[in-house]
Amino acid sequence: MASVNSTEDTKYFTRKEVSKHTDSNDLWFIINNKVYDVTKFTSHPGGQEILLEQGGKDSTEAFEDIGHSSDARELLETFKIGDLVKEDIIDEDQKRIGELPDAYDSSSRCCNIM
Repeated sequence: MASVNSTEDTKYFTRKEVSKHTDSNDLWFIINNKVYDVTKFTSHPGGQEILLEQGGKDSTEAFEDIGHSSDARELLETFKIGDLVKEDIIDEDQKRIGELPDAYDSSSRCCNIM
């Protein structure tokens, strides 16, 4: 369930809550730790199928990889319904750490630079 910050009236959602909104009648996703309800965005240039593929997920990487225009980014903000709760926020450092191969162990590697 969303909680409300009384000073800003911002709604906060968990990733679990967002994951429940995955179909064309109720479609949410996350981009850059913000939550968007795109249920009524029927005019997406890539088609509704693209949005449905991302439903209920963190779509940050997919959104950024496409290279959306500033107009698209402004339009996206009109669909914003809230932010992720603090506990569910993933920052850039965590993303990079999550991308390291399992076999990577920084303690066993050394590099000499001269």
